[in-house]
Amino acid sequence: MMDRLDATKPPAWYWLVAVLALLWEGAGCFAYVSQVGMSADALAQLPAAQREIWMMMPVWVTGAYAIAVWAGLAGAVALIVRRRWAQPLFLVSLAAAIVQFGWTFLATPIMRTVGAAAAVPFPIFIILVAALLAWFSGRAAGRGWLR
Repeated sequence: MMDRLDATKPPAWYWLVAVLALLWEGAGCFAYVSQVGMSADALAQLPAAQREIWMMMPVWVTGAYAIAVWAGLAGAVALIVRRRWAQPLFLVSLAAAIVQFGWTFLATPIMRTVGAAAAVPFPIFIILVAALLAWFSGRAAGRGWLR
């Protein structure tokens, strides 16, 4: 009798995407831990504009950042172990990242202090990757690659 998982075995490129997602999300978690664990000395060495924005960040934004990266990491792990809950986790990660960056762009002087060319590209890239991972996990579930 053919196992259901054998009939819906994902292609090789699925595994490439899943591993890259895991590495990407792991890097996000590392950035989060580095930021929240920053010493006073390290904070003092930041450029004044960056230090000002970091110091005015409310706890709920730090919480959104935590949710974004840890839900994303859990979603990537879900891709590796082929679980359907990857998509809801990536959707939560995407929503939390939007909240986090929304605060950064709407409630801080970041555009004035560092300019759009420095402030905008990487957050847009992060949101794009989060959206693509949510889409990809939904497609993978729809194709039967996730259980």
